[in-house]
Amino acid sequence: MKVLSIKQPYVELILSGKKTIELRTWNTKFRGEFLIHASKTPDKEAMKKFNYENLPTGKILGKITLTNIKNYEETNDFTLDQDKHKATSSWGKYGFILKNPQRIQPIEINGKLGFWNYDLN
Repeated sequence: MKVLSIKQPYVELILSGKKTIELRTWNTKFRGEFLIHASKTPDKEAMKKFNYENLPTGKILGKITLTNIKNYEETNDFTLDQDKHKATSSWGKYGFILKNPQRIQPIEINGKLGFWNYDLN
């Protein structure tokens, strides 16, 4: 199964349904269900901004479905979706539209850049 590493607290925001768009600087043709891995290093500024002190890192924590990609060519579109991606444009112009977040039993593992594969069996 494909896996995407994301920094905390964004993993927690995605799994709790508060963040439905993940920004990236790169596009993908992939659509479908994938696992979410919390990177070992959290985003310290975002942890403070969203009032988190301690969240799990270095683990696969859930799964979600990538249904589409939104290309933010217009600043206005990006601003209108601020409540969905919760980030600045420095994170990228490709918005991965996410649906059906589910928590799973945590799996401790090192992450990688981009989508990578993990055998759940």
